[in-house]
Amino acid sequence: MTASLADLTDRMLQAAHRAGAESADAVAVDGTSVSIDVREGRLEQAERAEGVDIGLRVLIGRRQAIVSSSDARDATIQTMAERAVAMAREAPEDPHIGLAEAEQLARDTDSSRLQMHDPSPEPDPAMLEEDARRAEAAARGVAGVTQVQGATAGYGHRRVHIAATNGFSGGYARSDRAISCVAVSGEGTGMERDWDADSRIFQADLRSPEEIGRLAGERAAARQGPRRPRTGRYPVLFDERISSSLVGHLVAAANGAAIARGSSWLLGREGDRVLPAGISLTEEPHRPRASGSRLFDGEGLPTTERALVDDGVLTGWILDLATARKLGLQSTANAARGTSAPPSPSVTNLRLTQGEASREDLIAQMGTGLLVTSMIGSTINPNTGDYSRGAAGFWVENGEILHPVNECTIAGNLRDMLMSLVPANDARDHLSRIVPSLLVDGMTLAGD
Repeated sequence: MTASLADLTDRMLQAAHRAGAESADAVAVDGTSVSIDVREGRLEQAERAEGVDIGLRVLIGRRQAIVSSSDARDATIQTMAERAVAMAREAPEDPHIGLAEAEQLARDTDSSRLQMHDPSPEPDPAMLEEDARRAEAAARGVAGVTQVQGATAGYGHRRVHIAATNGFSGGYARSDRAISCVAVSGEGTGMERDWDADSRIFQADLRSPEEIGRLAGERAAARQGPRRPRTGRYPVLFDERISSSLVGHLVAAANGAAIARGSSWLLGREGDRVLPAGISLTEEPHRPRASGSRLFDGEGLPTTERALVDDGVLTGWILDLATARKLGLQSTANAARGTSAPPSPSVTNLRLTQGEASREDLIAQMGTGLLVTSMIGSTINPNTGDYSRGAAGFWVENGEILHPVNECTIAGNLRDMLMSLVPANDARDHLSRIVPSLLVDGMTLAGD
């Protein structure tokens, strides 16, 4: 599957050796992406991109340098290697860098069981254009929709191969198929917009363009006539479309790079309760048909499922080799790698424990408060966890949605917010981050 890319990474490693590198690793990526935009029933834009990117990291002692290129000719690769070695000799020493030991490396590199690549033929542009037209037409058919800002259908396919002088060599292919639609209701200063989208690895799993367009239109129409909420402290329900952002803040704080810098509000809290009892956050790198799946990380270490938070308790950090060495720990096989930067810690797929209540049950439970369906801007203090974001959604009183809301700010502290989470049962299982709607008690709303 990745024979040509394997050859390309091998050529880079050989060039690095000839140039004087003591060790090296290489990444090669090639891919195709197609995007078709439709507006007012007509083709607005069509884009197709194809290319290859290569990256080479060389190490000399405890010094390293990285170079990248989109030119895979032998002469270019040799020039890259020579420049990288020259740069590494002038780079500052870092006692924590270095490749994995041979015994640490993944042995199973056949990613076919993860189903990350759809073997069906690439859709032709006419098929993508038709999908976008159908989504736009469905949105326009919703009462209250005055225009459709745009409908897009796209396809992507890429292959990745990683190799290093420690003996590791592995690659995989990924594909994705997507449809999105943005609808607008109202006129002039009273315009409101909303969206829907779907992205899948397998084209057969993709929701219909009609459903995507209709939901975008219904959501935009429902936002007509918004008001600003009362200022005060209220429960806030984060809709499933945006609730994963809260988990993202927790994951960012548990990132080994932030811990090593001392710039995380989770610093010193390993083994402490950070979520309510009964709620776990699990990383699932081997989940089939999920966009974040991988058998090995960017440094060739085997990935494994683990609970980042187990029954509410933080179990540890998200680590690659370098950050693990800084902290005196072992890598958790969370290295991510591009062609132009060294490895850094990053998670794969995540799953948050779901609750038993539906979103409607939580709306009834919250009494008076805010259902947030979209957010803009962000002020997150990484050291203290102080949280403030612009929000829009729907005002709830006596457990019922009354009217749409915009132009308000929600604020709190992530430590308190996460400890008060009440999850719904509405998470979508095909997403990389499976997170349901989340009810947070006692946030500060700034409105009228």
